[in-house]
Amino acid sequence: MTQYFEIEQRDGAARIGKLMLSPELRTPCILSTTELGKLESPGPVVDAGSFWAVKSDEEFDVRVKQIRKKAGNGTLIILPHQAYPPAIPAESLGKVEKFTATSGENIEGPIGSLLRVGEKPEKTDLYVMEGAGTLENNARRFLETVIELKNHIPPDTALYAPNLALPENIAMLVYLGIDVMDDMRAEIAAYSDIYLTVTGSFHLESLTEFPCRCRVCASSTPAELRKLPKIERAKFLSAHNRDALEAELSLVRERIRAGNLREYIEGQCRVKPWLTALLRLGDFEYSYLEEKTPAFRQNQLLADTSEALSRVEVARFARRVQERYTPPELEILVLFPCSARKPYSTSQSHQKFILALGKYRKFVHEVILTSPLGIVSRELELTYPAAHYDTAVTGHWDEEEKAWVSGCLEAYLSKNRYKAVIAHVEGAYREICERVAGKLGIEMIYTATGNSVSGESLSNLKNTVESICTAESFSKKSLNAEEEKKDFLRAIAKYQFGEDASLLFSEEAGKLAVKGRFPKYQLFAGKKQLATLVPQYGMLALSLEGAELMLESEKYLVKIDDFLPRGSILAPGVIQADPGIRPNDEVIVIGKKALCVGRAVMSGEEMVKSSRGVAVDVRHVKKL
Repeated sequence: MTQYFEIEQRDGAARIGKLMLSPELRTPCILSTTELGKLESPGPVVDAGSFWAVKSDEEFDVRVKQIRKKAGNGTLIILPHQAYPPAIPAESLGKVEKFTATSGENIEGPIGSLLRVGEKPEKTDLYVMEGAGTLENNARRFLETVIELKNHIPPDTALYAPNLALPENIAMLVYLGIDVMDDMRAEIAAYSDIYLTVTGSFHLESLTEFPCRCRVCASSTPAELRKLPKIERAKFLSAHNRDALEAELSLVRERIRAGNLREYIEGQCRVKPWLTALLRLGDFEYSYLEEKTPAFRQNQLLADTSEALSRVEVARFARRVQERYTPPELEILVLFPCSARKPYSTSQSHQKFILALGKYRKFVHEVILTSPLGIVSRELELTYPAAHYDTAVTGHWDEEEKAWVSGCLEAYLSKNRYKAVIAHVEGAYREICERVAGKLGIEMIYTATGNSVSGESLSNLKNTVESICTAESFSKKSLNAEEEKKDFLRAIAKYQFGEDASLLFSEEAGKLAVKGRFPKYQLFAGKKQLATLVPQYGMLALSLEGAELMLESEKYLVKIDDFLPRGSILAPGVIQADPGIRPNDEVIVIGKKALCVGRAVMSGEEMVKSSRGVAVDVRHVKKL
C-alpha cells in the first residue's frame, strides 16, 4: 500500500494515476534515464544505483539518507539493488552474497525497489520489474512475469518496466498493466541512427523523407541529417524519438479515458509478432484481465478483428449465458440471425420476424445467433455488450467465427432442451445450426428460403410455428404479458448477480409487478420499488428495498467501517468486499451505521487491498 500513488481511471489492467511527487508525475509516464542518475539536481524519480558497490548494511542506510537529504521528501528514490537477467537460474542467485537492508521501512518519503519473480515484495510506492528489457520478443515469459508480479504487489502501487518502451509497444505495455517506462531504448536507437515511429523503426539510411511532422522533423530532411556529424545526428534523432514516445503515450492515455484502448491495440499489435502474441496470450489469462475489466463501458465495442472473439467482455458474456442465465419454461425455440441495428428487436428484420410470429409469439423462446457474442437470448438483448457492439459485415464467416458460435449454441442446447427447435436462418447461420444439430442428434426445422425476410420465408416461419402450437401434442405453455416482463427482468438479474438474484423475485416481499414502458421497466413488490432497468447498459439498479432483499446472499456486498457515507466511499473505509465485484458493478454497501447502494469503481479485491482511491460511488444511503 502506498500514500504516494493513486489511480484515477481504469480501462481493464491499464490505468491512469498520479505519483504525488515533486513535481507530480501522471502515469502512465516515460522517465528520462539521464535524469534518473542525477543525484545533485534530481527530478521526481532518482535511482540510488547498484547494490554491488555497497559493503555493508550501514553503508546502504547512509547512502539512501544522503540522497534523501539532497533530493528532499518529494522525490522518489529507487533503492540500491542487485539486478540480474531473469534467465539466470535461482540456484545461481543463491550463491551470490546478499544484503538484508533492502527494506525502505525506515526511510522517509516515497521509495521504489527492484522486484524479482519468486521473492516477497517489500512495501514501496513503485516496483521495478527486474530485467524487463531482456524479455522483448519473448511474449510468454514477459506476460507470465508481469502477471506474477502484479499478483503479488498491492493494486495501488506503480509498476516500472525499464529499458523496453518504444512507440510501437507502449500501448501494449500499458494495456497489460505497466505504469512507468523510460526512454533508454529510444536513446540507444538514436545513437544507432534508428528513427522510431508507432509502426516500427527505420534506419536513417533508408529514409527519403521523415514520416513525422513534429517540430524536430519539420526542420530538416533525411539527406541533410546524414551529412551531419554522428553526435549531431544522435541529438536530432533523440529529440524525435522522445517526442514519438510522448505522443504515443498521450494517445494511449486518451484511449484509456475513452475506454477503448482494447480496440486500438488490436490494430497496433500487428506491428510486431511478439505484440500480437502478447494480445492473444493475454486473452488466455482470462482471470487476470477479467477481474479488472468493467461490467459495462460507455462506448461501443468494436469487433473488427479475430481477437475480438476472445476479448474479456465477449468471453464473460458467453460464460454468464451458460452459467447464470435461465430461459423461460417454453417448449419451442426459434433461432434468428443478428441485425446491424441494436437492440435487435428495433431492427426492420426483427420487427418482421416478430410480426410473423404474431399471436403465437407468447409460446416461443427467441435466441439470436451472432458473432462475436455467440448467442443472445431476447431477454438479454439490452444487456452490455449485446446492444453495444458493432462488427464488419461482409457476408463471409471465417472458420474461427463458425466454431465459436457453434460451441456457444451447442453448450446452450446441451443444457436447455426444447420439444421443437426452429432455425429461421440462412447461409453461415444455417451451417452453424446444422453442425450443432448433427453433433447433438437433434432435429431442427429450417424455415428461411434464400432471404430470411422474404415473403416466402416469413410465411414459412408463421405456418411452422402455428402448426406446432395447434398440434394436439403441444402443451400450450405460454407467457402472458406480465409474466414475460418478469422473466425479462429475472433473466437480466441472474446474468448480473447470479443465482441469488432469485431473492429479488420472492413473493414473500409482496406481490411482484413490473411497471413502466419498455425498456424503462421497474420491479415492484407491492408499493415498494426494488429495482430499475437502466436501458443505457441493460442492467438493474437496485433500490434500498431491493438491496435489503439481496443482503442474504452476501454477493456483490461491500462491508464498511463504522461511519455514515456522504458521497463516495474510499478504499480505506472498506473492511471486506465480494471478490466477484468488478468495476461498474451494482453493489450493496453495509456497515453498522448505514445501508447503501451504488456502483463499484474498482474490483472487490482492489477495494480491500488499496489504501487510496474511490471504491464505490454511492447512490442511496439509509441510516441504520
